[in-house]
Amino acid sequence: MSEVTEAVAPAARPVGRTPPGRPRAYAWAAGTAGAAVLLALPFYLDRFWLQAGLFAMAAAIGAIGINLLTGATGQLSMGHAFFLAIGAYGYCVLAGDGDDGLTGLGLPTWLAAALAVALAGLAGGLFSPIAGRLSGAYLGIATLALIFIGQHVLFNAHDLTGGSNGRDVPPLNLFGMTFDESEVVIAAVPFGSVEKLWYVGLVLLLGCGLFARGVLRGRPGRAMNAIRDHRVAAGVLGVPVARYRAGVFVLSSMYAGLAGVLLALVFQRTVPDYFGMTLSLEYLAMIVIGGLGSVAGAVAGAALVSLLPQLLTRYSDALPLVSAPGTGGITPGEASRYLYGAAVVAVVLFLPGGLVRIAARRSRPRPGTPGEEA
Repeated sequence: MSEVTEAVAPAARPVGRTPPGRPRAYAWAAGTAGAAVLLALPFYLDRFWLQAGLFAMAAAIGAIGINLLTGATGQLSMGHAFFLAIGAYGYCVLAGDGDDGLTGLGLPTWLAAALAVALAGLAGGLFSPIAGRLSGAYLGIATLALIFIGQHVLFNAHDLTGGSNGRDVPPLNLFGMTFDESEVVIAAVPFGSVEKLWYVGLVLLLGCGLFARGVLRGRPGRAMNAIRDHRVAAGVLGVPVARYRAGVFVLSSMYAGLAGVLLALVFQRTVPDYFGMTLSLEYLAMIVIGGLGSVAGAVAGAALVSLLPQLLTRYSDALPLVSAPGTGGITPGEASRYLYGAAVVAVVLFLPGGLVRIAARRSRPRPGTPGEEA
């Protein structure tokens, strides 16, 4: 009788064992709470913090793009800033009305933004035959040429770019709402340009992150990882190496173009100095610090690298060895480069997987703990 009872009765759950679906429920709950906080922030934060957050969102979009190329496919690119510039200035030219004496086609701003992203992708497509055949340092040197070409054009094509003075950015107009400084009162809170753009940035970052995650988790992602880990073996297995390299380069260029459009809308003015070599190096630092080949790592690294100089500038008076710009000493921009330069070295030496590896270690069950057999 006892044997029958043991056979019919369900197996007792070990004491302390976490149900298999509970971690996923916790993740969904945390994600929902995080989304609610992000949606509510414009009602409570001032302009500085919202603008800093928008810079981080734009940087995260661009970092996701270069992480697909460098982190997932193993292709080094030093020309990411070139494609950001195409997105930013392409939007200005396509949406500008020409009243400032500069070339402008006067297209609807939403269409100009989409075409600017497509223009960045087209520029990446023109370079993709080279990207499909080169790898490693050779591709890095080849893309480095794009920075010098871009800087020459930005400083000398005055009718298009405004030269060293840059040009104003037309405000986005979407669904009848203009994302400029004209205030819209929502729940007794005045919404200016950064408050309105906050939600645009959230939607763009979410869409870009989900798309990249789908790419990495699907067949293209497995092919990209195979190319990164062993190009010859990937070719033997039937992966079209050159085609994948070229395609990912175009996709990365479009991500950069979208980041450039969002940056232009936040800055409200584009200047050539911003889109130089330093910006490309910062994007490489973002993905190394955050974690190569990871969407979450790209977002985390972008947040750190983009927010650090702004925080140092805001609190320079209270920080030792850091002085306000123009007063002598170490400026916040220089201090931030020292810090995330040191962070890159520390990550390479002690945490090769980047910041996401810390989160992975914390979430991984240990032997003898709930979720894993002892």
